Amino acid sequence: MRIVGGRFAGRDLTSPRDFRVRPTAEHVRAALLDVLAPDIQGARVLDLYAGTGALGLEAISRGAKWADFVEFRPSSLHALKANVAALRVREKARIHVVDALPFAGALREDAYDVAFVDPPYGSRQLDRVIESWQARRFARVLAAEHARDHVLPPGALHRAFDDTMITIYRL
Repeated sequence: MRIVGGRFAGRDLTSPRDFRVRPTAEHVRAALLDVLAPDIQGARVLDLYAGTGALGLEAISRGAKWADFVEFRPSSLHALKANVAALRVREKARIHVVDALPFAGALREDAYDVAFVDPPYGSRQLDRVIESWQARRFARVLAAEHARDHVLPPGALHRAFDDTMITIYRL
C-alpha cells in the first residue's frame, strides 16, 4: 500500500498484520481524493477509524494543513504511528487513541473541513456517525467508505468500486 497523490506520491505505507483491518484500496483513495481536491487544500481533516491513516495521510500529501486520526486497535495504532513518522508529518498530525463513536459524538459543529469515516463493513457504526454528523455538522464534508450493499441516507454523492461504495455528504 502506498500514497497515490501529492507530495508523498509513491511512498509506501505500513499495514498491520490484522485480518480485521481493510485498508482503503489505492484506486478508491485516488478517486475519493480527486473528487475532494477543492476541499482538501488547507483543510482541517478528521480520519475516523483511521487504521493505517492512509486517508488522512493522503489528504496531508495533497495539501491539508492538519489531520486528526482516531484509532484504538493496537496493531493499527502501531502502523499509523509508523506511517506518520515515516512521512515526517508529526507537526501536522494528532493521533487520538479512543473509540471513534464517542469521539464523533462529542465534536462541536464545524470542527473540521473534511471528515473521513471508514468503520468495519457490516457494522452499523457508520449509521451512528452519520447521525452524529447530521445533528452537529462537525465537518463541511463527510466522506464515508462502506460496503456497496449498506444503504445510507439520501442526499449524497455515491461512487461504486466493486464491493465498495464511497458516499459523500456536504453541508
